[in-house]
Amino acid sequence: MKLSNTSQQVKIVFWIFVILTIVEVINLFTGRMLNQLGNFPRFIPGLKGILLGPFIHGSLQHYFSNIIPICIFSYLLLQYGLKRYLMVTLLVVLGTGILVWLFGRSSSHIGASGVIYGYFGYLVLAGFLSGKAKLMLISVMVAFFYGGLIWGILPSSPYISWESHLFGFISGLVAAKLWASKAT
Repeated sequence: MKLSNTSQQVKIVFWIFVILTIVEVINLFTGRMLNQLGNFPRFIPGLKGILLGPFIHGSLQHYFSNIIPICIFSYLLLQYGLKRYLMVTLLVVLGTGILVWLFGRSSSHIGASGVIYGYFGYLVLAGFLSGKAKLMLISVMVAFFYGGLIWGILPSSPYISWESHLFGFISGLVAAKLWASKAT
């Protein structure tokens, strides 16, 4: 489904912002109780974190570092249409979550950064594969302004889920390879 105008796309991004913010406020005022809903690799109850983990952040700093890029990348990805946005989001969330659950460190993996890296991977590759000028321009802009994200796929800190970054990025590239040439 093609979104007919910018205001529809902005409304969707606004609701993403609202949902993530509500979850953050609840988590903040419950002493980070929602963190237990994260993705815990190879632990059966941790499977719920595949779907819930991207909504939960470990601190205000973590939330603020994710909210702007997820909103910007969501808006840019909506340029491919709502259906494509939903397909990419589903593949990225499930692909990242399952791969982290299978191969990640034994730790709680939370936050939207895996989705951000998935969107980043998709946006950088998909425009070039689509062959459409507008989408190629988006790819160039994302690579130029956010290219430094690529370093986040490498281990850097015991408190950062580089696995989510890596598997998110790979999932985004897979989504681009699957669907970019069918861009509307």
